[in-house]
Amino acid sequence: MTSSLKVPERRTQSDRRQQSEAELLRAAAELIAEQGVAAATFENIGLRAGYSRGLVTQRFGSKQGLIEALIARLQARLEALMDDRRLDQLDGLESVLGFIDTFLTNLSRDGEMRAYFVLLAGAVADVSELRAPFAQAHKGAEERLEAMVLRGQAEGVVRAELNADAAALMVGSLLLGLSTQLLIDPGMDLEPIRETSLTLLRTSLAA
Repeated sequence: MTSSLKVPERRTQSDRRQQSEAELLRAAAELIAEQGVAAATFENIGLRAGYSRGLVTQRFGSKQGLIEALIARLQARLEALMDDRRLDQLDGLESVLGFIDTFLTNLSRDGEMRAYFVLLAGAVADVSELRAPFAQAHKGAEERLEAMVLRGQAEGVVRAELNADAAALMVGSLLLGLSTQLLIDPGMDLEPIRETSLTLLRTSLAA
């Protein structure tokens, strides 16, 4: 008689490492979003994630290493949200508006995105070396938006006379400003701002 019980798959050391790193980074993001960067000590992160302080040191080496890994995780998280929206299947105008919509829809309810902008604010205020990975990430987003605008112009759905690079920078600045404002006023209702932003930008960009 064949047993119907399934033998659990054994996880590899790589699987366990990836899981522990993800849980430590999630704990760090939660602490930063709730209490600020200073609260994300190795001891607090280990306690929140259910691991030892020593494992945090082993995985990331230093506070700088931890924060760089966290920035990379949060950037990947945002990229995944955009990919799920399948922006490349939309025309240029709708892809720009979809980018904005996805970003603002998730901004107020995603604690890890909040942690990203807390880190950004601290890096800028402290003239930190961490400004470089933020600048690189934001340049990537600007280039992605510029490509959408250029595609929309080629398709005839975005005004041809617009400077695509300037339009992309304007959209990025809008999202950065709203993200910073939400840090200052966590109770701000983003929904009417999201709707108004989409309406105004559609009017401004559309051919």
